[in-house]
Amino acid sequence: MDVVKLLEDVKSGAVSVEEAQMQLRRQPFEELGFAKLDTHREIRSGFPEVIFCSGKPDAYLKEIYVKMYEKNGEVFGTRADEKQYHLVKEVLDQVTYDPISGILKVEKPDKERKGLIAVCSGGTADIPVAEEAAQTAEYFGSNVERVYDVGVSGLHRLLSRMESIQSANCVVAVAGMEGALASVIGGLVKNPVIAVPTSVGYGASMHGLSALLTMINSCANGVAVVNIDNGYGAGYMATQINRLAVKETE
Repeated sequence: MDVVKLLEDVKSGAVSVEEAQMQLRRQPFEELGFAKLDTHREIRSGFPEVIFCSGKPDAYLKEIYVKMYEKNGEVFGTRADEKQYHLVKEVLDQVTYDPISGILKVEKPDKERKGLIAVCSGGTADIPVAEEAAQTAEYFGSNVERVYDVGVSGLHRLLSRMESIQSANCVVAVAGMEGALASVIGGLVKNPVIAVPTSVGYGASMHGLSALLTMINSCANGVAVVNIDNGYGAGYMATQINRLAVKETE
């Protein structure tokens, strides 16, 4: 729920005091039986609830999407598959799906984006996680610069894009294998770096554990680490940082 808009509608007379009261009474969540939709989350945190699609029963997923869209006029889901896209499209024709990131969303077309976040990937195989981060940040109102396939095995590729990376309010560094990309970027930029280890790599990478340990043990300052393959978490945190940077300059 957009409380500011609701109050403006009451002020203009578009919504009666009684109707506004009824809407506010439905806070802080809506009970669906199988789910409790956190309709109060954006008021508390500045971010609406996001749907984790993987593993949700078909009927539940469809109803959650419809209810969330009715409440917010848009809806964002992660880790969706092609089947879930077609299921949700049966009830929300305007829903879009990105098979690379697994993002399933309905987004307002007139959304304003501010600031700048750079999302970098070590290799092309890391792009699905990087895209989850990038599209999350864009959905939450950030401008995103994508800098892909700039891993440390060819450092010149990264250095060729340093101007745009250094101008970002926050950098998301997504890498598998040994995960060194975050440390390299951390030593070259003044703003925070969010490191995202991915499960990309051969046997000794241990499904992302090696990259996770490298990033946690980074000698570069200003590097924070999220969980393995957690592009969504990185995009969310990067947006929080970006919002603070934008607020400081306004």
